[in-house]
Amino acid sequence: MINKTIFRQYDIRGIVNEDLTQENSKLIGYFLGLTIKEKSSDNPHVIVGYDIRTHSNMLFQALISGLNLSGCTILNIGLVATGVNYFASFQEFFIANQKIKPNASIMITGSHNAKKYNGFKITINNEPFFGDELLALYERILKNQNIEIPLNLHFIEIDAKKLYVDFMVNQFSHLKDFKIPFAVDCGNGVANTVLCEILDKLNLNCQGLHLVPDGEFPNHHPDPTNEKNLEDLKTLLKEDYNLGFAYDGDADRIAVLTQKYNIKGDMLALLFSKTMKNPVIIGEVTYSQNIFDELNHEAKTIMNKTGYSNLRLKLKELNADLAAEVSGHIFFNDRYYGFDDAIYATFRVLELLYKGIDLDFELDKLPKVYTSENIELEIEERNKFLIIKKIEEKLSLIQRGFPIIKNILKIDGLRINFEYGWALIRASNTNAVIMTKYEATSYATAMGYKKAVENILNEVINEINSTTN
Repeated sequence: MINKTIFRQYDIRGIVNEDLTQENSKLIGYFLGLTIKEKSSDNPHVIVGYDIRTHSNMLFQALISGLNLSGCTILNIGLVATGVNYFASFQEFFIANQKIKPNASIMITGSHNAKKYNGFKITINNEPFFGDELLALYERILKNQNIEIPLNLHFIEIDAKKLYVDFMVNQFSHLKDFKIPFAVDCGNGVANTVLCEILDKLNLNCQGLHLVPDGEFPNHHPDPTNEKNLEDLKTLLKEDYNLGFAYDGDADRIAVLTQKYNIKGDMLALLFSKTMKNPVIIGEVTYSQNIFDELNHEAKTIMNKTGYSNLRLKLKELNADLAAEVSGHIFFNDRYYGFDDAIYATFRVLELLYKGIDLDFELDKLPKVYTSENIELEIEERNKFLIIKKIEEKLSLIQRGFPIIKNILKIDGLRINFEYGWALIRASNTNAVIMTKYEATSYATAMGYKKAVENILNEVINEINSTTN
C-alpha cells in the first residue's frame, strides 16, 4: 500500500525504504509520466536530475523505469543542484538533429531534510506540480498498484551544468575580479557541482567550507535555517570575512550572513528591491511588518501564502519582479526565470555590494522589533486545520484579557494584528504541526501576545481532544 503522507503540499517526500521504496517510485514514475503526456505532449521529454543522497541513484533507476514505460523520453542531467534542474527545463537541446524543449522536470532530492529522506520535486510546462495535483496522482496510483514495471534504464544524457555555468558567468561578467572576500558553506550538498567553477571563472575572492558532495552530510545537517548548522560559517566570519553564504542539500535555499546579521528572506527582498525600479514584490505571511512597511515606500507588495510553489505561481500570475520566502527561497523574475535558485541568489547579493550597497547599514536603518522564530507544536494531522477554524471562531468573540485586535488577515492561517505587533498561527501544509510566530516593539510585548494566543490554542486543543476521546 502506497503511503498517502509522502504526497505533500509541494512535493513527494518520505523516508527511503519505508515510505518511499523502489517499487512505489516505479509507480510514481509511470503514472506521473501519463500525467505529463496528458498535460503536455504525446511524446514528452522529461528532465531528471538528482542530489547526492546515498539512495538517489536507486530512486533514479526506479523513477525512469516508470517514465520509460509511460512513453516519456528521459533527459538525464545527473548530479545537480535543483536550480540547474529548473534552469534546464527552460532551455532547448539539440537531440538527433532536432531542437527539443523539455516538457517537464523532476528533481530527486530530500532538500533540507535529514539524510534518510528523499523525494521528487516536479514541474510540468515550467509550472509547479503540487497540492491537489499530487493528491490526484496518489489516487491514481492507489487504484492501480499491481502494475508490473520492469527495470528500464534508457535515457539521453544532457550536459545542463555547462549551459548553466556559461549562463551565470555571462550574466555576472561585471563581477569578474571583484575582490571583496566572502565565504560559502555548501554543507556537503550539491551546491558545488557548479558553484566553485563559476567563482573561479569570475576570479572571486572566496573561501569554501564542506564543498565536496557527500550524502552522509558528515559535517552538519543540510538545513541553513537552523542556526546550529551555521556555526562553522560563523567561525569564519569572526575572522577575516563579513559576508557568508550557506545552502541546503539541493541548493535552492540560501542563508546570507554578515558578522552582524543573519539576513532572512524578507530582509533580502528589501535589499534586492533597492536595485529595482518600482518593483512588484511577493512576500508571505511570516514577513516582519517592518519589511512590508519599508518596501511599500518604493515597491508594490503582495502578502501571499507561504510555500515555494505558492510563491512561484503568484510571481508568474502577477508577472512580479521578485518573490521571497523568509526561509531563504528567493525567486527572481527580472533577468531570470522566476524559480528559486540559491546559487543565482548568491551572485545577486554580491552584485549589491558591487553596486555600493552596504548590507549592514541598510538593515540598521530598520525600526527595532523583536521577532520570534517559528514555534512548532506537533498535533494530529486530522485536527490541524480544524484547530485554526476553532481559534478563528473564538477570536470573533471578545476575549477577556486578550490584547485588542486591530484586524485579522486570513491569507494563510491567522495573522492577528495588534497595536504594537502581530501574531501568526497557521497549520503546516507539509507536516502535522501548528506553527506560531510573534513580533512586537519589545520582547515583553511579544511574549504577552504569545501567552494570549497559546492560551486559546491550548483551550481549543483540549476541547477537540475531549470530544474525540
